[in-house]
Parts: sequence; structure tokens; C-alpha cells
Amino acid sequence: MVSRQPLLDEFRSRGLLQDVTEGAGRHLSEAPRTVYIGFDPTGSSLHIGSLLPLMCLVHAQRAGHTPIALVGGGTGLIGDPSGKTAERQLLTKEVAAENAEGIRAQLEHFLDFSVKSNAARMRNNLDWLGGLPLVDFLRDIGKHFSVNQLLAKESVKRRVSDEEMGISFTEFSYALLQSYDFLELYRTEGCTVQMGGSDQWGNITSGIDLVRRAEGQRAYGVVFPLITQASGTKFGKTEEGAIWLDPEMTSPFRFYQYWINVDDADVIKYLKYFTLFEAAQIEEFSRSVETEPQARAAQRALADDVTRRLHGETGVLKAQQATRALFGGDVGGLGAGDVADIFVEVPSSEIAKEKLDGEGKSLVDLLAESNVTSSKGEARRSIEGGGLYVNNVRVSEVSRALTIDDSIEGRFILIRKGKKQYHLVAIRG
Repeated sequence: MVSRQPLLDEFRSRGLLQDVTEGAGRHLSEAPRTVYIGFDPTGSSLHIGSLLPLMCLVHAQRAGHTPIALVGGGTGLIGDPSGKTAERQLLTKEVAAENAEGIRAQLEHFLDFSVKSNAARMRNNLDWLGGLPLVDFLRDIGKHFSVNQLLAKESVKRRVSDEEMGISFTEFSYALLQSYDFLELYRTEGCTVQMGGSDQWGNITSGIDLVRRAEGQRAYGVVFPLITQASGTKFGKTEEGAIWLDPEMTSPFRFYQYWINVDDADVIKYLKYFTLFEAAQIEEFSRSVETEPQARAAQRALADDVTRRLHGETGVLKAQQATRALFGGDVGGLGAGDVADIFVEVPSSEIAKEKLDGEGKSLVDLLAESNVTSSKGEARRSIEGGGLYVNNVRVSEVSRALTIDDSIEGRFILIRKGKKQYHLVAIRG
């Protein structure tokens, strides 16, 4: 689907436009352009903080422009001081290369690399920075930069003013290297527009100046806002840590849960940022937040759409099933790994596999021994009252015994007392 309006109009309607350099709107509306955004390969996976720049590239491609995702395999060895109060830990070339490879697979969930007209491209700046002769760089590129201007940049000024921390020459040089990226992409790819978060404004304008000084040509910059949450907590962070795009690091279920639990005050903004829903659809969800907040229709639409884009239809269906299981739904079809992920925070106990052999283990005894109930008497009353469930299936017989056949892949038995009191029995041996 191709966007029906110019790129910056699309950004503006979604609250994605923080600032632009002069003439950028006209430049982008006159003809298809090549645009890029840089991604820092400091980890083996991108996290959801990268979703906003990714969606900006998606919008650019839908508007007919050619998107370039630039992985900073070279600059990642240096570290961007923007927004940082301390020196980054330096990556090795090997780690940076591995991280870049993992990022490519994630980009393919968002960008079309095979379309004929404006196929997405991925570039790694280590390809040109890795063999760059120092003397040539200082002579040909360094001469275009004023130390006074570099010192005036907020990210540098803040660090320089800190007498204890300061800033190393390594990080001080980052702006030159990022600017050189823009020049290189201008020369080799015809790229004329760099986009990024508002914290990158200084680096982007430095690149624009370098293209003008070195080539005598105009280039342009577009920045989008940094994401804030109404609660004041940092976007993309949970008690368990960052939310990653790699399913091995953050399961589709946990990824889905992050979005389903978004605050009412944030959900409409996130629908604009992270989905391709049209304005009329988003307005409908906005009304539902006002009139039926308990239904959480906007959150479910957000979680479904973002999870589907990253993990596909299978991933979103599995996440939905796992969510239903969390609230008493069927656990059939869920693997042991899913169950462990869903119920990782609930109380648990262990049972030896041999105790489930033959006639098995008395459920009443297990409930009392694992402290699901305070006594065998309470266990019997819970069963008789219809409030006891094994793998979310109600148990009606006090005499019920559990065998290995009641387990999920021979690893777990899920017990629930009432609506919300879960207990996970792990099978040992």
C-alpha cells in the first residue's frame, strides 16, 4: 500500500515531525528521494526504542522514497555521546559484525528489500570507515569542521563541563564520522535526506554542512520526537528490562503484553506512531478509550498490529492464546516453553517425575504440600466448590490423582485456585 499524501504531511498528521531543515518538505515532494536512518549495533537485537525510526522508514518507502537502514558497524566501535552522561563500553569488530547481521533479519519484517521501484537497502558504515586512512580523513574531512562548533553541541558541552567524566577524543570524533556517513551515502547512493530522533539534530546538521562544503550540494534533515510516557517511566522498559525485537530475547507473548498494557493516556499516540491505521480508524479507537476504557479495544488493536508486523500471524495468534491462558483460557497447544514464559512470576514448586508414575500423585496431597492450600481440608473444599483447576480445566473429583499425562510436555503442571491464584509445578527428572 502506497501512502496517499507527502511524507512530511504523513509525519505531521501522526505527530512524528519534530523539526526539519529548510527546504526539506519541498525536496521530498518534488520527486522520489533516497533517505536514511542510522541504527546503533550495540546489541545483537534492536529493541522497541528502534521501532519509531523503523516506522519512519516504512512511511518513507510507502511514499515512494528509497529507504536506507545504515547499521553503524564502524561508528558503533566509537559510541555516540548524544544523550549519554558516561563513556560507552567499546565493542569489538567481531561483536559489531555479528550484531549487524542480526539486525538485517529484523529490518526485513518492516521494509521491503525486493520491490522493484524503491527497494530498501541496508548499509554498514564499517565498509568505508574500517579502511579510512587517518591522515587523508583529517586532511579532506577534518578541515571542514570547527572545534568551536563541535564544543557548542549540547551532547559534547554537557560532557566537557563534567570535570570528573569529561569526554574522550574517541567520542568527540563521533560527529565527524557520522557526518562522513552522510557524505558517503550522498556520493554512492544519491542519498539526500537523513532522518533521526531529535537528539540527533546536531549530528544531522553537521552532515548536511559537510555535503555542502565537500560537494557544493544541498542535503536535508528530518527529526522526529523522542518518545515519552504519560507515567514518566522510560518507553520500552519493564521491570524485567528492555523489550527486544528478537523473539529469543523477548518472546512474542511478552512483546504482546507490553503493548496490551499501554496506558490509556499513551495508546492513541502509539497507534499513530507504530501502526499504519488511517486517521478515521484511530479516531474511532480514541472514542472507545473515552467511552469504554475497560474494553481496551485500542490496546488490543495496537498489540495485534505491532506483534503481527514483527512476529507474523502465527506469532500474534500464539501471543493472543497465551494471553487468554493467563486469564483462565485453554492452555492446549501451548508448549512448555510458552507456559514457563507466561507464568514465570507465579509461585512454583517441584515434583519428582517418578511420583507421577503408576497411579500418580494425589491432587489433594500436592495442593497441601505445595502450599496452594493451607491444608488437605482446604484442598478438598476448593475442589468440591468448583474452584480448583489443572491446566485451566476445572477438577470436580476430590480423589483426582495427577500423572505424567497431566503434564505439559512432561515439564509442568499448571494449577489454579479461583480466578487468579496460579501455581506452577515443575517436574524434575
